[in-house]
Amino acid sequence: MRPAWICLLFAAIASSTQITAAADPTLAELQRSGQQLFVQSCGICHLKPTLTSERYGPVLSKETVEGREEAIGELIRTGTARMPGFQYGLAPVQIDAIIAYLKTVPTPPGAAQPVRRDANPNLRD
Repeated sequence: MRPAWICLLFAAIASSTQITAAADPTLAELQRSGQQLFVQSCGICHLKPTLTSERYGPVLSKETVEGREEAIGELIRTGTARMPGFQYGLAPVQIDAIIAYLKTVPTPPGAAQPVRRDANPNLRD
């Protein structure tokens, strides 16, 4: 009985992973790749991990990127004081894919701003 239960669990996990990867069939291949890279590399700060937790980084969308593709690419490569650079972790084509994906993301209504560590003395580095 136990092996069958474990097989069903692995099958459910595998199918949910495939559903996530193919969540938006309207995206081009480059954009789907960018979506996956964004979730893996950027999601920890720029997506909400749970409904009740705060987002660390700003909400990113097409509004963030459009018309500033080169500047955003440089920002991803070199980073900032609060964000690591990805020049050694991501190839230029991968950074371009993330930017292509972000250009498809609509700005959510009432997008929450990130938690500012300097504004909350209870948060420590």
